[in-house]
Amino acid sequence: MKYKACLFDLDGVLVDTAIYHFQAWKTLGRQFDFELSHEQNEELKGISRVESLEKILQWANYQATHEQKDRWLKEKNENYLALISNMNSNEILPGVISFLQQLKEQGFLIALGSASKNAQIILEKTGLITWFHAIIDGNKVSKSKPDPEVFQKGAEALGCSSEECIVFEDAQAGIDAAKAGGMKVIGIGSPLVLSGADKIISSFTEIQVSDFLTL
Repeated sequence: MKYKACLFDLDGVLVDTAIYHFQAWKTLGRQFDFELSHEQNEELKGISRVESLEKILQWANYQATHEQKDRWLKEKNENYLALISNMNSNEILPGVISFLQQLKEQGFLIALGSASKNAQIILEKTGLITWFHAIIDGNKVSKSKPDPEVFQKGAEALGCSSEECIVFEDAQAGIDAAKAGGMKVIGIGSPLVLSGADKIISSFTEIQVSDFLTL
């Protein structure tokens, strides 16, 4: 078989946590009179917490000290953790469990490749953790997407080459990271905002394993 492994981003791909990030950043931005828009929030998808804060400060035209940045990064994470504390399996996106079941039945290896430092907590709260053979998150990488490090480490943890992996991503930075790592990638979302993917679907209800075997 050509492909042996599937690597998944977390937020917006497996679970719907994007709204919690948006709310936490929105709350933070109000401290310096900045109102984060939905359009701007799209640009924060797939990148690290530090980079997200830098973008927000740039949009707000606000010069922050290192101390302020450190404090705000902690505050944002605390707000986010409070928001996700009641997460459960209801947050899993449509079609995900059925698709993971198909992968398991057909012998695919499954890994997570996420910038989130809270990935482990989210996987545990939603019950998704049992599906994964490897978890590479923001605690295990030093470079953010679009650098391919997170996916390369995922492939390495599964003992697979890049050519044997398919990546599932909802963010442009993630699609770019997968391509930079020499992997095929399926985009989850709209072709109007995602480019460069080998295939684009709106959700996992639209795909069977057989649909990507010929990519």
